[in-house]
Amino acid sequence: MLRTAVLAFSLLLAACSDGGPASDEALNGRWVIDVTNVSAARPMWMEVRNAAGTPEGVLIGAAAGRTQPFLDAEVRDGALRFRVERRLDDGRVISATTSSRVVDGELRGATIRDKQKLEWVGRRVPVITDKDDGSWREEAEVVLFDGSDLVGWHGWRPGRESGWSVNNGVLRNSDNADLLVSNDTFWNFKLHVEYRVAAGSNSGIGLRGRYEIQILDDHGKEASIHGNGALYSRIKPRVNASNPPDEWQTFEMILVGRDLTVVLNAETLIDKQTVKGLTALAIDSHETEPGPVVLQGDHGPIEFRRIVVTPLVAGS
Repeated sequence: MLRTAVLAFSLLLAACSDGGPASDEALNGRWVIDVTNVSAARPMWMEVRNAAGTPEGVLIGAAAGRTQPFLDAEVRDGALRFRVERRLDDGRVISATTSSRVVDGELRGATIRDKQKLEWVGRRVPVITDKDDGSWREEAEVVLFDGSDLVGWHGWRPGRESGWSVNNGVLRNSDNADLLVSNDTFWNFKLHVEYRVAAGSNSGIGLRGRYEIQILDDHGKEASIHGNGALYSRIKPRVNASNPPDEWQTFEMILVGRDLTVVLNAETLIDKQTVKGLTALAIDSHETEPGPVVLQGDHGPIEFRRIVVTPLVAGS
């Protein structure tokens, strides 16, 4: 499979080699990736280590969303090639093969999955200096949803019904609903969310439209990096504080810079831990800019009854 990938990417890599040469070590580091040849494709994220030796790393967003480690990785003539795969519960395997090289400080490459080639450009993950150090001052609350209507929200894909509706004070999704995106964007903030998840269902809340806090019916199970309250596939909750399905639950979240705190049902799950980068829910890659609150609705029934953001600004 790797040899096939080398042939498939040879022309692309030749086209990308018109810039100055880069050492193998230049591949190392964390990269945020924007797809350039497919409209509405979500960004990806990659970390590369030991490129000058036996390369290792992870890729997010290429194979069913989870953080996937490199398989069969090699660097040859300045090009990093590897594959990732995820085995689903039903036995299916989702796989993707990637090749890239550094050109003029950018990581340029492509990923092939399901016979589709995604051409992309990666840039270094930016440094964000804001810290949750207790100095931030609360501004007035912004009520994004109070049970009334969907004013202030839109579906992510233009020209498509969002698949969300409000009935009896509750926001509900339909089957395969689109991502629901707040019109307002936020930088540092507190977020209050009241939700109810059906048995066997899951959803997610996107912070700044980039970092997914998982919603999952997992009452009584071990805490998991993919479980309720996790920063999906990145940070495991300290404990499982989930209520049984069909019961209302409450999230309180704080995001300052890359410092994340998540409290579920008055139990602290994540305490000022560092968000390294994007999760698969991300709808844009611009990590130094404010972003919206995003609700996921294509993984089963989910309901919300109150969503409130409290912006945090530098103290005076």
